[in-house]
Amino acid sequence: MRCPQIIHFLKISRSGWRQKVEDLSNDDIQNIVENYAAAAVRCAEAGYDGVELHMAHAYTLSSFLSRMNKRRDDYGGSLDRRLRLPIEVTQAVRRAVGESFPVGVRFDGEECIKGGYTVDESRLIALRLVQAGVDYVSVSAGGKFEDAQPREGEPLYPYTGYSGERCMPGKTYPPAANLYIAAGIKQFLREQGVHTPVVATGKISTPELAERILAEGSADLIGMARPILCDPDWPRKVQAGRFDKVIRCCYANVCKAKDERFQTVSCFLWPKGSIQAPESDDTVAPHWSGQGANLTADGSKGRIDLRWHAAEDNEGVYGYDIWRALGQGEFERIDAVPAPVTAYHDTTAVAGLEYRYYVQAYDHAGNRTPASETIIARVG
Repeated sequence: MRCPQIIHFLKISRSGWRQKVEDLSNDDIQNIVENYAAAAVRCAEAGYDGVELHMAHAYTLSSFLSRMNKRRDDYGGSLDRRLRLPIEVTQAVRRAVGESFPVGVRFDGEECIKGGYTVDESRLIALRLVQAGVDYVSVSAGGKFEDAQPREGEPLYPYTGYSGERCMPGKTYPPAANLYIAAGIKQFLREQGVHTPVVATGKISTPELAERILAEGSADLIGMARPILCDPDWPRKVQAGRFDKVIRCCYANVCKAKDERFQTVSCFLWPKGSIQAPESDDTVAPHWSGQGANLTADGSKGRIDLRWHAAEDNEGVYGYDIWRALGQGEFERIDAVPAPVTAYHDTTAVAGLEYRYYVQAYDHAGNRTPASETIIARVG
C-alpha cells in the first residue's frame, strides 16, 4: 500500500527568523485547508492507495497542536481550539477523496519539550482525529523548533535538541524507546470503543520485537525508517524468513546528522561515498582466513577495545556486527562497523563485570561468516 505523506511547512530563513502559527491570517489558514485537500486529490489521481496527513514534529499542523501555539483566536489556546485546524484539514481531505480512500495521520504523541503536551493530551488528539475521519494513527515524538540548537549561517533545524533525539532515538536509547506513547494512545482509544489501528515507531528494528509489540497489543502496526534506509530489502528478507541476511541499522544516526547539515543523507554502514545501499544477489558468504578472526580485547583504558583480522569475500566485505554477553548471559548485537574498520571500542563496559564478545563479518547481500572465536574481557 503506497501512501505519500502530505506536509505543510512554515517559512524559515538562515538569519534565524521563522514564521510561526500566530503570524498566519485566517485566509492563510483556509489556504492550508484547501491545499491539503487538493494535494490529497492529486495523490488519488496519480494512483496512490491512500495518503498520510503529516501533523508531527515541526510541521505546521503540529505547531497548531502544540502547547507552544500562542494564537489568541479560535485556533489557539485550549486543546480544543488547537485541534481546530487539524480537524478542518482532515474533514476537508475526507470530503475531497471520499469515504473509501484511506487517509492516515502522523502526529506527535509527545512533544518532548519543556511545557509541551504528553500522552495525556495526545490520546485526546488521536480520538478527535479519528472522529474527523482518519483510518489509522501513526505516533511519533519530538522534532521541535523550541529546543533546536542554533548554528550560525544555517536555518534552525528542529532535530538538533533533545526532542530531535526522541524523534529518532539513537544507540544510547533502549529498543522501542517511544512505545509507551503509542500504547497509551491505543489503550485510551479502545476504552472509548474505537478500534482504529495505531502505528508504533521509534527504534523498533527486529521482527521479534515487532511481533512481541503486536502480540502484546501495544500497537497494531509497526513503522520504521532508519532500518529500511540501512537495508531497503528488510521487509522482503524478513518475509522470506531470512532476517539473518538483513544489514542491521546500528542507530549511529549519521543519516540524521547529514540531514541536519543539509547534506545528502547516507547510512553510516554503506560503503564510503555511496548514496544508496548496495545491491547484491550473491549467495557466497564471507569467511575468515586460515588464522580465523584472531579477536583480541584490551580493557586497560577504562573501556574494552576489540580488534580482529579482516574477513575475505568474493565481492567484498561490507561490515562487521559486534556481539556481547554479560557474564554467562545471552549474546546481543550491540553495534556494527563498516569495512575496512576492524576495531571497536565498547565504552559502555564497566569494571567489576565479565563480558564475552564475538564478531561476524557480512557482505553486500547480508551473507555472514560464522561467529568468530569468543573472547572474555574485563575493564581494568
